[in-house]
Amino acid sequence: MNNMENVYLWTVLAPLIGAIIAGLFGKRVGRAGAHWVTIIGVAVAFVLSAITFKHMVIDGAEVYNASVYTWMVSEGIRFEIGFLIDNLTAMMMVVVTFVSLMVHIYTVGYMHEDPGYQRFFSYISLFTFSMLMLVMANNFLQLFFGWEAVGLVSYLLIGFWYTRDTAIYANLKAFLVNRVGDFGFLLGIAAVLMYFGSLDYATVFGQVEQVDGQTITLFGDNAWSVITVICILLFIGAMGKSAQVPLHVWLPDSMEGPTPISALIHAATMVTAGIFMVARMSPLFEFSETALTVVLVIGAITALFMGFLGLVQNDIKRVVAYSTLSQLGYMTVALGASAYAAGIFHLMTHAFFKALLFLAAGSVIIAMHHEQDMRKMGGLRKYMPITWITSLIGSLALIGTPLFAGFYSKDSIIEAVAHSQIAGSGFAYFAVLTGVFVTALYSFRMYFLVFHGKERMDEHTRSHLHETPPVVTIPLILLAIPSVIIGAIFMGDMIAGDFFREAIFVLPEHDALGEWAADFHGWWAMALHAFVTWPFWLAAAGVFTAWFLYMKRPEIPGRIQARFQWLHTLLDNKYYADRFNEIVFAGGGRQLGQKLWRIGDVKLIDGLAVNGSAALVGWFAGRIRHIQTGYLFHYAFAMIIGVVVLLGLFVFLNQ
Repeated sequence: MNNMENVYLWTVLAPLIGAIIAGLFGKRVGRAGAHWVTIIGVAVAFVLSAITFKHMVIDGAEVYNASVYTWMVSEGIRFEIGFLIDNLTAMMMVVVTFVSLMVHIYTVGYMHEDPGYQRFFSYISLFTFSMLMLVMANNFLQLFFGWEAVGLVSYLLIGFWYTRDTAIYANLKAFLVNRVGDFGFLLGIAAVLMYFGSLDYATVFGQVEQVDGQTITLFGDNAWSVITVICILLFIGAMGKSAQVPLHVWLPDSMEGPTPISALIHAATMVTAGIFMVARMSPLFEFSETALTVVLVIGAITALFMGFLGLVQNDIKRVVAYSTLSQLGYMTVALGASAYAAGIFHLMTHAFFKALLFLAAGSVIIAMHHEQDMRKMGGLRKYMPITWITSLIGSLALIGTPLFAGFYSKDSIIEAVAHSQIAGSGFAYFAVLTGVFVTALYSFRMYFLVFHGKERMDEHTRSHLHETPPVVTIPLILLAIPSVIIGAIFMGDMIAGDFFREAIFVLPEHDALGEWAADFHGWWAMALHAFVTWPFWLAAAGVFTAWFLYMKRPEIPGRIQARFQWLHTLLDNKYYADRFNEIVFAGGGRQLGQKLWRIGDVKLIDGLAVNGSAALVGWFAGRIRHIQTGYLFHYAFAMIIGVVVLLGLFVFLNQ
């Protein structure tokens, strides 16, 4: 191994070692030992990721693609563990490890009284290892390993407080919904193996033009493009992991886990796995406009309609959770418009400001003695100045304020969709543009209700209000910095440059982002131009509306709710998606299980196989026992008859 191969290997091993020590030897190393060993492991991974980023991006090194371990070779197909390190991978490695490091440090303060302290640190370190294995993979086998590993650890983390019924319900819901997506994902990988004969990325991407044009018959006599089928199946997996409609229902309930997990799952790891995977698979998706349309429309629906749900939430963490759903929709829209670079760019900026918002929400929850209802907050600005200013920075980045990180990535997506020729781009453009106003409205509704206006907490809580300790606020400050500057720094390279030159493939006729980027004249000029564009004024209108409704005239929201009670009920019940799933899928599954039990278990197995065989034996025994008379001459007669039969059979067979 050369030096860089060792760097890649230890990047993934360092968090794993920390997880093993904290998990298996937690009692021996103690609480301090558990957090130090995992923080050091993730810190090592971050430093090595930064070295990788410098090597690949700044120094311009060649792409590294090699196997490090061969697990099995079967009929010429190799099942391997390997690394593909290019600019896309290097950027993801830095984002994952940096956000994870901030979450680890923050957790020391947030979970310091929890009895499962060592177990929690083991889980989050294992989560980091799993995500690194996913983003660094050079083949579908390792991708699937990392994919399932983050799903498993998220199940453990969402249900971390397993004594709560709501936590157990939430983690089972997340696990089952992701199994639906993963079933499609696994079928997609199986189809790749069937038609390409390999699980290696480079081999598969090199054969796309040969497979393009082949069809498969599905749903009667309908011929479907093989590439289309593979891409849609893979995207179903992304719909589960990245919480796209209708497989989005698990993500809001995952708030039952501790707040650091909300930041880790919703900012830089699990939910971005699907976005990363589709971008990595761009050489496949580019050959199926049908698949791109599916991606585009699903993303647009998620971006708009999940944003509406954020308007009626009163739990501070759930507002940020629905914001995550909406922003994941924006990233998915970018993928469907073939603007993969813009989608990944938004993934990166979103990781910083969304982790900031989640951790800031956690800081508020700590100060409020674990109260999460925003209606019982207000006026926290003077008690928590650091949390207040970092929350404001995160909110400004989220709504796409010029010069903040989210502005550059979100506006790039909107402009790319405006130039896209993919079917469904008209609806997608309307959705992402409308979503700007909605995002600003629910974001600053939360901001004003929490930090400004009348103090609505009880006297006991008010008397104990104070800023959270440095172990909580330092990660907030460190996340606030990139939430401001990271967009301007990388805007030119990622959107108008060739940052993803060897990682992402776009056909010339799909290059809507390239058409818009041709007019790009720098980050400062883009920020100045924003003041005459629709997104800026829609965001400003959203902020003004939030201020007017919740600061100036706080009685109006109650009147609106009473006037449009049906709409509020629809949004409060999340479009009845959970109810539909409970009745149709959960209820239907239970009814099917009962029918199978009655027919298969009771009638066939118990009735026919078990009791039926016993009855048959009893009937046969009742008949055959009459032969046992006890008279010797009866037995002698039976023996003579038997000898005659055997002799006759012998003569017959030898004729």
